[in-house]
Amino acid sequence: MELQFVDPRALKENPDKARRSRSNPQSDALLLATIKAVGIVQPPVVSLETNGGNGYVIDAGHRRVKQAIAAGLEEIAVLVVERAEDDGAMRSLVETLAHESLNPVDQWRAIERLVALGWTEEAIGVALALPVRQIRKLRLLANVLPAMLDHMVKGDMPNEQQLRTIAAASLDDQKEVWKKHKPSKADPQVAWWSVAQGLQKTRMYARHASFGDDLAQAYGIQWVEDLFAPADEDSRYTTNVEAFLGAQHEWMANNLPKKGVIAETTNWGEVKLPPKAERVHGKPTKSDCSAMYLDREGRVQTVHYRLPAAKKPKGEAVSGSDSGPDDTGVVSKPRPDVTRKGVEMIGDYRTDALREALDRAPIEDDTLMALLILAFAGQNVSVTTGGGGFHNGHSPLARHTAVLFDGDGKLAFDRDALRVATRAMLIDVFSCRENATNSGIVARIAGEMIGADEFLPNMGTEDFLSCLSRPALEASCKDTPVLPRQRAKDTRAALVEHFKEGRLVHPAALFAPDTAKLSAWLSSSTTVSDDADEGDEETADIADDPAEDDTEAFREAAE
Repeated sequence: MELQFVDPRALKENPDKARRSRSNPQSDALLLATIKAVGIVQPPVVSLETNGGNGYVIDAGHRRVKQAIAAGLEEIAVLVVERAEDDGAMRSLVETLAHESLNPVDQWRAIERLVALGWTEEAIGVALALPVRQIRKLRLLANVLPAMLDHMVKGDMPNEQQLRTIAAASLDDQKEVWKKHKPSKADPQVAWWSVAQGLQKTRMYARHASFGDDLAQAYGIQWVEDLFAPADEDSRYTTNVEAFLGAQHEWMANNLPKKGVIAETTNWGEVKLPPKAERVHGKPTKSDCSAMYLDREGRVQTVHYRLPAAKKPKGEAVSGSDSGPDDTGVVSKPRPDVTRKGVEMIGDYRTDALREALDRAPIEDDTLMALLILAFAGQNVSVTTGGGGFHNGHSPLARHTAVLFDGDGKLAFDRDALRVATRAMLIDVFSCRENATNSGIVARIAGEMIGADEFLPNMGTEDFLSCLSRPALEASCKDTPVLPRQRAKDTRAALVEHFKEGRLVHPAALFAPDTAKLSAWLSSSTTVSDDADEGDEETADIADDPAEDDTEAFREAAE
């Protein structure tokens, strides 16, 4: 180390300096006044250039050099040191932290640079007098999208909770959300609460899990530590909600007591007990039943309940064995083979396959007319009728009728044009999607009629297979050389690889409707028809029914 006097204007800026954001103007003004009054008390630290130059590069003291130039000093004292192996990265960071606090963004970037230069987290913690947990927290924040970091440097910072959510999200998700919420000239402030809300994901914590590491591995659950949580609690979590709940259900099934059931919950998270069941809040007896369920946070909860004693006919004595109920009174529903997301995916697959079949599959004219009638019976179709029915209008469908008219606005078409228009209308109307456009069971019937199953896509993908329960996933291995693995994740990967060039269609995605649901639909439709016929009979004594004449006229026109 050597003390020299040099012209501050001859010193070169370090391109890898720790402080990159602008310092506080008030701090700069105070430093300038101090230099004008007493000069530079602590000499800046410089080192020789390493690229063959003869000048000096500032390692520490950029603000002092800048304010010395502003004060008009011709020369200043500097400490010349040897260039460190990390080009003075740690020295620059420590020196800067010892003076004015670094902007948080600059701290994140400086620590990442030290790690890239070979510094360990433990060594950085010792040098900066910070716990390793704090270093890891800062490293996590360094994964924030660079565009967001550049905006934070300007002083527009989210609060700690919002910063947690943003830093925990992937860069791809951050990019998508930032496109929607990035600042503009008209609104330079960022609504960080909205950004955090767009990146928020449900977390299921390891401390709430009843299952062990074996089931966690079987369901492919990977725990991530929340570095922002208190250090004295288990903050591990996963965002794979379906896998977490599946492992919890399997643990409950394996640890169910003798007179216990797995119960469902209401929308408010309360357990559903059987009718007339009385919940036991005190110490349960041997004859009481127990119900296990998952609360809103995914924890396994157990409650006890008591069913009323069975009533005996008069004159029969009640034996001791009949004084309490023998059964639990609840039949718990098994976990579905396909999750809600999987059902929605199947709805999209069916809709695309049905539309492709309507567009390409050979269909007889009689079948086409029958399909058109079915389409109008869909639950996503409403029509304004003379009887007072209400219809909110589907005006885009009218474009399919344009091909049936000539230039004078008169109907003029051939059979081919009629077939094309009919197919186009059916394509727009029929839908199996799990939303307001769902046509209901009629779309399933139509798909089965025209063989739309052949147009279903390959479902042997990671996206769809991840929606299957473990038993359903293992059932998909049937008739394939794939054997179920110990972990569901490995079984999915094997199936994806097997069906990469093939095609898997899950039985739940086939168009054939459930027989019971079809019978119920036909029965309800028949009931509505009978009610309408009764109404016609009541008016027959007052006047002749014009509908009968209309029907006869339509029949003659058809002939």
